[in-house]
Order: sequence, then structure tokens, then C-alpha cells
Amino acid sequence: MNGKQRKDIVPGLLVNIIQKRDQRTGELTEGIVRTILTKSQFHPHGIKVRLDSGEVGRVQEIIPEED
Repeated sequence: MNGKQRKDIVPGLLVNIIQKRDQRTGELTEGIVRTILTKSQFHPHGIKVRLDSGEVGRVQEIIPEED
């Protein structure tokens, strides 16, 4: 699942984000969403979030919960 739709992202969700400084390399950072920063319902590059660790970036993928 990608992170382009705001309705798919909620605080507490485990996601991979790409930070601004990592856009050239494509390195992803895994973490738990603390705050959703994008106000619009859709963003073509991913919804911007702040993780519990304080890092900010755009959601590239939502990691499914394991049962």
C-alpha cells in the first residue's frame, strides 16, 4: 500500500518514509507515525508525516501489521 492517500494514514501506523536529504539515494526510514503534516487528501509524492523519532518525510509505503 502506498502513502499517497491521507485517508490511509493514521497515527500509530508503521510506515517507510523518504526524508528530504535521502531523495537522491532513495534510502527509506522506518517508523511509527506521530503526526500527519499534509493537509490535502492526496499528494503525488506521498503524505508528509512526523515519526515518533521526530524525523519528517513523505510516506512511501505502509507496512502491513503481522497477525
